Amino acid sequence: MTQSTTAGPAPSAPTRRARGRLAGLPFLGPGLLFTTLLVFVPVLLITAYSLFERGRFGGVVFEFTFDNFIRLFDPLYLGVVANSLGIAAAVTALALLIGYPTALMITRLSPRWRTIALIAVLLPFWTNFLIRTYAWILLLNNAGWINQALQALGITREPISMLYTPQAVVVGLVYTYLPLMILPLYSSLSSQDKQLGEAATNLGASPFRVFRTVTVPLSIPGILTGCVFVFVPAMSNFVIPELIGGGKTVLVGNLIRDQFLEARDWPFGAALALVLTVSLLVLLFLQSRLSKRLTDGPGRRRGGRRQAQGQTQGQAVADA
Repeated sequence: MTQSTTAGPAPSAPTRRARGRLAGLPFLGPGLLFTTLLVFVPVLLITAYSLFERGRFGGVVFEFTFDNFIRLFDPLYLGVVANSLGIAAAVTALALLIGYPTALMITRLSPRWRTIALIAVLLPFWTNFLIRTYAWILLLNNAGWINQALQALGITREPISMLYTPQAVVVGLVYTYLPLMILPLYSSLSSQDKQLGEAATNLGASPFRVFRTVTVPLSIPGILTGCVFVFVPAMSNFVIPELIGGGKTVLVGNLIRDQFLEARDWPFGAALALVLTVSLLVLLFLQSRLSKRLTDGPGRRRGGRRQAQGQTQGQAVADA
């Protein structure tokens, strides 16, 4: 009796890759469930609510309309958007000015002190957000430590009114979101090849020129990421403008909250939230595309084209 030893054909490479992807699906399940329930479903809900009308006594009347988006062009709301953009831009610029040298200094520390510095950067995140905000209220009021120090040093005789001003809102937002600027910058700066700076120094470049022509251009992806991480939440924050700004500084976040909780105009609040969400996605897309373009670099693309041209010419010579 002869036993058959014939085996089936070996699976092709695409088939093996497809099987590998299917084998990983169970591990993606929790993440996909989380994303679906807490991201896609809320976005679909606010999209649906933004296309209906407000009820007479609040709530939603399921009659299709675009009026909620047309109302966004009202000068009153455009002023709130412009004010939010200005404050968010100021917060982002200040966070970059403070965060860049901080991240650069951390990369120059020894591994032990680098860990301690990173923990110090993250330490505010481990404290309750409201406690940190109320701490700034204690610091900025007329009887706070800052006014006491200014009067003790003879800089001013009368307390300076700092609380409940747009400047106080900017200070509170910079303090809150500064770690979101430092961490991407640290990641970008620490991954740079130090030999590039050493080579520039050996060729006679000054430290400032090395910083300007080598360090900063290579850290632009980290700068873009940090700017997006700070700009978007600064524009939509409503707690700090309410507590430190005293409700006098209205941002888009405050406007959305007021529409849902006070005006009970859910469709218009949903339209505002949807526009803010789409703006966030557009910013993230532009940041990703620009970072990819800068990472690839024009020199690398030109090198790739020259390599392709060289291969084409080599093939033409071989054919001849």
